[in-house]
Amino acid sequence: MKNTLIAGIILLTLFNFNINAQENRAITTATPFLLIAADARAAGLADQGVATSADAFSQQWNPAKYVFAKSKQGVGVNYTPYLSNLVNDIFLGNLNYYNRITETSAVAASFRYFSLGDIEFRQTADGASNTQRPNEFTIDLSYTLKLSENFSMAVAGRYLRSDLRLQTENADDASAAGSVGVDIAGFYQSEEIAFNSFNGRWRAGATISNLGPKISYDDSGQENFIPTNFRIGAGFDFILDDDNRISPSIEFSKLLVPTPQDFDNDGDIDADDNREYQEIDSFGAVFSSWGDADGGFSEELKEITWSLGAEYMYRDVFAFRAGYFNESEEKGARKFLSLGTGFRYNVVNLDVSYLFSTSAVKSPLEGTLRFGLTFNFGDEYY
Repeated sequence: MKNTLIAGIILLTLFNFNINAQENRAITTATPFLLIAADARAAGLADQGVATSADAFSQQWNPAKYVFAKSKQGVGVNYTPYLSNLVNDIFLGNLNYYNRITETSAVAASFRYFSLGDIEFRQTADGASNTQRPNEFTIDLSYTLKLSENFSMAVAGRYLRSDLRLQTENADDASAAGSVGVDIAGFYQSEEIAFNSFNGRWRAGATISNLGPKISYDDSGQENFIPTNFRIGAGFDFILDDDNRISPSIEFSKLLVPTPQDFDNDGDIDADDNREYQEIDSFGAVFSSWGDADGGFSEELKEITWSLGAEYMYRDVFAFRAGYFNESEEKGARKFLSLGTGFRYNVVNLDVSYLFSTSAVKSPLEGTLRFGLTFNFGDEYY
């Protein structure tokens, strides 16, 4: 349980972050937990997953990969502590299931839960405590179809619920907010190609995720954009022999959400600008967000994050992963190195990852170990 002082520190930290984000023209959205890497394998590759090989956690990154999974079915569960250097009950949990129902199609379901821990409120220092646990979660369903031997597409539907409003004597009508989102994804994986001293395989993927309406916490309050996001990436498998494989990959990402703008050209983004910002249509922003920044094309480029990663696999039993993630200092300043490892025994995979921040803005996941378990069963595909 958190005491009142700890709750105040967390809320003050978040408040200061929002101020700095506005000054730096970073894009903020509701339900930002949707952008956190919810599995240890992707986290070990610096938040990559759109073009990596298929696994049970592909739902968040690219569900079109599921028809290229080696096992007919899989279940994955992952636990990610958050702000672990300050508190011990804020976390992101993730549960996934997929099934290749035929050789050319697959279905999947997932559940993500983000808990902000127990927060204790008191009207007076000696008064009775009121403990609440704000939380957010999503439920996802996806369908994947192979359109050729090497290319597949998928569509996913998502229900999201954000219960962050706290019940107090002055706000006893607080209620959770809800919205829906849709993902559209594509994935390409080539046949194994023979080169002079090794074999290889190309992979590429792209997704548009969280397409959906804005979210509002009450009938009269402002509406907030959900994190509609575009990802594209590519990778290559260097298959050195039957035992050794190295898979480097690269990925780019951009939020399809409007950039904070100085609509009245008074040199400041104020309340009037914010009201006009709220009137922008969420679906129209998918297109307008590519060219709406006041700084022009150069600022649009700064809104694109990129990451590099590589995975070494030995006998499909042991894996070592590393990656680097970069975001412009004006758009959030997330920069970090990641390391990860994985072990497979029979039908069970264990993945672990660790993050090192390389930016002056420390990551909430700094110094955090993330753990994931995958259970694969059913027929094997080769």
